[in-house]
Amino acid sequence: MNLFESVRPAQLPLAEKLRPKIWQEFSGQKDVLKALAPFLQGGRALPNIILWGPPGCGKTTLARILATHSNAQFLNLHAVETGAKEIRELGAAAHERKIQGLGETLIFIDEIHRLNRAQQDVLLPFTEAGDFTLIGATTENPSYELNSALLSRARVVVLSRLGPDDLRSIFTRGCVELGLDPQSLLTAPGKQSLFEHVDGDARKLLSALEALAAHSQLQAPPFPPEAIATVLQQPSLRYDKKGDEHYDTISAFIKSVRGSDPQASIYYLARMLAGGEDPVFIARRLVVLASEDIGNADPRGLTVAVSALQAVELVGMPEAAITLAQVTTYLSCAPKSNASYLALKKAQANVQKTGNLPIPKALRSARTALTKQLGYGDGYRYAHDGETGWQKMEFLPTEINQEIFYEPTGRGFEKTMEQYLDWMKNRNSDS
Repeated sequence: MNLFESVRPAQLPLAEKLRPKIWQEFSGQKDVLKALAPFLQGGRALPNIILWGPPGCGKTTLARILATHSNAQFLNLHAVETGAKEIRELGAAAHERKIQGLGETLIFIDEIHRLNRAQQDVLLPFTEAGDFTLIGATTENPSYELNSALLSRARVVVLSRLGPDDLRSIFTRGCVELGLDPQSLLTAPGKQSLFEHVDGDARKLLSALEALAAHSQLQAPPFPPEAIATVLQQPSLRYDKKGDEHYDTISAFIKSVRGSDPQASIYYLARMLAGGEDPVFIARRLVVLASEDIGNADPRGLTVAVSALQAVELVGMPEAAITLAQVTTYLSCAPKSNASYLALKKAQANVQKTGNLPIPKALRSARTALTKQLGYGDGYRYAHDGETGWQKMEFLPTEINQEIFYEPTGRGFEKTMEQYLDWMKNRNSDS
């Protein structure tokens, strides 16, 4: 008997009391249930599964329901309490159980992303040999947090946040369990405020209901949004500076700036700052963007971004947020060009393909008597001697002198650059 089973039902949190025991009671995740139907209904052997989804979406509950349909010995582990030695011992015991014909073993590891790489590697031989079936639950992107070898041996199942209909159903069940009237507990705006607070998290919803039930002894319902805010306090923003929200939000931020949408850009900036993101990290990403996505369409963009980075490092939060807002809106509204970035990629690909092509002798350094005797520097035409500061010469190696790497877009300052190059060369066309 585990610790959970030893607790009397009256002492259980509401979320545990209402945890579904069969898949027909499970709220939400219809697509997931449909995909897992053969294992829930047909008695087929379970594959190794990684359940990936936000907190409170039903990962642990689904794992327990799957276990009841597998007829296997179910072991419930938590990654932070499990070491490599314990995994080896459980794997060896599962192997003995299997070869002795005593049945299969299913091991559920909650927050499996918290296992380090070495601990994850210990799982591999047992999952490979089928000594036990592994179900792991994680709130983090498995692609970032789990070994590729482990992922290749498991099926990733993606769960979503619970939607309004699912939350309403759970809300009603929770009210009934607590002896509350679901129709009169909250005003309509109050219910909306509660659902926004829990952010699709069933466990958080039921914990909030318990708090409201206790508060109803002091204040008669229905509760408006103001009472929700008082009882439940400010909702915490779901953001992990090393997790999925970090990567998704910075990605949305950069793509919004690149897409010239200052409204979305400033919104994602605010989300990152509210989540505690490092402002220097944000500023550095904007420096990269200024060169990659704006480039010579507005050369001032890089200057603004670098100045912002220096200001953020100098001032620090919270005032640095103002600087980040300024550079974010500037870069969002600036003309865009990735011509320099594309030119670099083309040139790099060409270098990889052609290797060390001979540099034209006219461009080589004639610093010594020997190099001068070899003709280094011969035929070089000094650009400033030309009428417009340009003289016709071949600068690329002969083998690739027809290659075009940099192609100005004709947007922003790049249009001026293109016009200047045309004027400079056409004016000296006979030189």
